[in-house]
Amino acid sequence: MTSAKIEFAVNMTCEKCVDTVRNSLKGVKGIKSIDISLEKGNIVVETDLPYSVIQEKIEQSGKKAVLKGYGDNLGAVAMLGGNSGYSIGNKIMGIVRFAQTPDGCIIDGTVDGLTPGEHGIHVHECGDISSGCDNVGEHFNPNSTVHGGPEDNELNRHVGDLGNIAVDDSGRATFRKVDKLIKISDIIGRSLVISEKADDLGRSDSPTSKIDGNSGNRLACGIIARSSGLFQNTKKICACDGLTLWDERDKALSQKQELSTKSEISNASKL
Repeated sequence: MTSAKIEFAVNMTCEKCVDTVRNSLKGVKGIKSIDISLEKGNIVVETDLPYSVIQEKIEQSGKKAVLKGYGDNLGAVAMLGGNSGYSIGNKIMGIVRFAQTPDGCIIDGTVDGLTPGEHGIHVHECGDISSGCDNVGEHFNPNSTVHGGPEDNELNRHVGDLGNIAVDDSGRATFRKVDKLIKISDIIGRSLVISEKADDLGRSDSPTSKIDGNSGNRLACGIIARSSGLFQNTKKICACDGLTLWDERDKALSQKQELSTKSEISNASKL
């Protein structure tokens, strides 16, 4: 697996905190190195695991953690739902990060509020979400090829064809892919879309199979924006609302919990 370094701000005040955080990650399969700085209040983890898994492990120690930088090179992020993206009924929320490496582009995300099963995930050509996901155009397809799957070569897939994500019974998808064709410099300003159904990867008899994988309606989308790599994010207070890094983290967590509660109520009403 292709590994990457991920930087987290962690609320640490003493060496005992450092030991507690280090122990929370010790022995976790998929972690290659851990570098903790009490002075800077951060931790850099080299791993091939999804960033959300690492963050959850850190927070199991009782310490708050916020992702600050992902990867040594160019990075990007797409916010789905919430205040920065769009989703039908505002029921879906997630963050998907992109990190460029010599082995390909890492696509690392967590999305909540989806129905269990598989859902297609694609980069679309436009970044206009002012009318929801209707104006984002078709799959990003600079080579004018047919639709396919992420394992197909550049002649048999769209560059934006990223395959499927698997959603568990709680409505959460946690995933990490490495794609050979995606280049972050080509997708910044475009959009990421989660579809209603599984992508058939261009292999079915459906008339739309070679167009969009027969993956159905667009459920959620977000603009792909430039994001920070290691040690590039020095923000401690958000300029837009004056909230600290930790306040922003708690606000986002509260929104996710509210979404989860609404989803549970909705599912219960269908029983």
